Amino acid sequence: MTKLNEIVDMDVMTAYTFHAVILIVKMMLMSPLTGYLRMKNKAFANPEDAATFVKGEAAKKYLRTDPDVERVRRLHRNDLENIIPFLFIAFFYSFTGISETTALIHFRIFTAARLLHTIAYLVPLPQPCRGLGFGVGLLVTFSMIFQLLWNGLNLL
Repeated sequence: MTKLNEIVDMDVMTAYTFHAVILIVKMMLMSPLTGYLRMKNKAFANPEDAATFVKGEAAKKYLRTDPDVERVRRLHRNDLENIIPFLFIAFFYSFTGISETTALIHFRIFTAARLLHTIAYLVPLPQPCRGLGFGVGLLVTFSMIFQLLWNGLNLL
């Protein structure tokens, strides 16, 4: 039976795991931040949530959108659209025999880009900060996709 450490560089897998955990925790923190801002700004999406804070008909006025809440929700959605594909692609990429240095470059740049994107979204920083965070992360993911496809084509 083939052992995992015979088909994958464990240093690359360790690096992947480290960066994946950072990105997943960062993404997961958007949900409690959204909830915090909903309570702070009294902007609820569901009647039962508004009714927890205000009783009766007055609760209806708290069923509204709030710019701060919507900003964090857009950030969270952007994370879901970019981090999840990265996690899958980077996982498969880790099995291609790539050098640890090359893998670390990809993982570190993507992680840094997503952290920049988050800071730029939350602060907010002037453009092109957020756009750079998004674009660089996307380029890193496509770099790994290209290498996966190239290696796959060479195997056929």
